[in-house]
Amino acid sequence: MSTDDTLAVRAAELCYQDGKSQAEAAALLGINRWKVGRLLAYAKETGIVRIEIAHPRARRLPLERRLREEYGLRDAIVVPALADESEQAERVAAAAGEYLASMRPVPRVLGISWGRTLQQVAAALPDGWASGIEVVQINGGVTVNRRVGMASATATTIAQKAGGTVTLLPSPAILEHATTRRAIEEDRMVAPILDKARTASALVFSAGPVTSASVLVSSGYIAPARMRELVEKGAVGDIVGRFVDSDGHIVDHELDERTLGLSLDDLRRAGSAVAVISGAAKRAVARAVVANNYCSVLVTDETTATYLLEEKDR
Repeated sequence: MSTDDTLAVRAAELCYQDGKSQAEAAALLGINRWKVGRLLAYAKETGIVRIEIAHPRARRLPLERRLREEYGLRDAIVVPALADESEQAERVAAAAGEYLASMRPVPRVLGISWGRTLQQVAAALPDGWASGIEVVQINGGVTVNRRVGMASATATTIAQKAGGTVTLLPSPAILEHATTRRAIEEDRMVAPILDKARTASALVFSAGPVTSASVLVSSGYIAPARMRELVEKGAVGDIVGRFVDSDGHIVDHELDERTLGLSLDDLRRAGSAVAVISGAAKRAVARAVVANNYCSVLVTDETTATYLLEEKDR
């Protein structure tokens, strides 16, 4: 270790560990305080000292800038990585809630998907986050088992916290037959809801993993064995209920024909589409989302952001 390195380490210890001022450190080291300042700057530049902001609202701004540049995103929000993925998911959802509350102009019509992530976003939004907006569902969410309807509860919570109204999509996410799906989408009660969703001021959605942890499995839409078949076909996840491969292409067209809601092209055409995605199981589908312009804004965690940038470099 060089003399400068040794002095830099000692100066850093005195100032950052022992709480000494630069003048006090200078006196103890027998140098002037300007030299201490240069040593501290050198320590940060060379990695001897790494400063990390640990507050829950901290963001990784350099990663956000690179994501915008590399993937052509309008905006990116990246929260620090945490060992506990459930806590990390809550942080990402909270960051998404803050982003929604800060949007200007305030979206008059907000289209949302559903699932655990959107449920967490709804919980994180503060009362009064907006005023008088209309929330509309962008894909079917009526459950086919006896579980409480997550989709309707999520949309209603987001609307109520904004003193607004909610328009629910009265249909399951996946129907038994494509003809049934087409008939429902053309119904005079449903068609206007989907039209409103397509022209919403902003859309908010997440993506699901191709595992038994998927909300589509717990809601009764997809059997675990069927999920394994989708994996064999190359699926890396679902985007608003539509299963895609690593290139963002639909992997099972028969299943997709039975899926009710906005299409992937609708997401791409949206004026503002906010994707909220975090966790190891969703990294591949996150890449499919950003690489295919299915979102204009990404809210994610540090590890996923790093993965996306590394994939771009390849």
